[in-house]
Amino acid sequence: DRHPRRPLAPSWDGRLPRNRRTDEVPVTYKIVMTLEKLQAKILLPTPEELETERTWIINKINQIGIEKISEAIQKAVEVRRYAYPPYSGYKVGASIICKSGAIHASCNAEVASYSETDHAEGSAITKAISEGETKKSDDNFIEAVIVAHSGKSGPCGRCRQCIAQHAENALIIDVDPEGNIDAVI
Repeated sequence: DRHPRRPLAPSWDGRLPRNRRTDEVPVTYKIVMTLEKLQAKILLPTPEELETERTWIINKINQIGIEKISEAIQKAVEVRRYAYPPYSGYKVGASIICKSGAIHASCNAEVASYSETDHAEGSAITKAISEGETKKSDDNFIEAVIVAHSGKSGPCGRCRQCIAQHAENALIIDVDPEGNIDAVI
């Protein structure tokens, strides 16, 4: 009754099969890569694109206001103290500024299986949703995200996806544990 199991395909050795008509020897293909070839393919923004991005960041900072950004930085730094990182020891605090003007903050909380760990940014977004931000504004309720941690990186890919899902375009501010700004992206 059962369908017989198919045999596994043999692994490919990089050679093409022999040409049955001419019985030629198989050819092995080798990709030749040089540093120069690789460097020539690096995609960088044009000066115009950089200026457009810089202008957008300045306008977004002016729209939100320095006072609101300072308040959000303070909340991210404060909530970082409550992080629960028993495995990595890496504490992160995050706050989000919403279109409604509200600021929601949260921290990371690790569990034994790292993939299930709550990241601070995602946790702050969930907190905002649970407090009605999607009803106050819409699904795109995030204006800015502030992340307080000791590293020199912005949000991870998973958190960037959460941010992108709830923002048309969000200002991201990376600060150290004391609240000093490391980067604005």
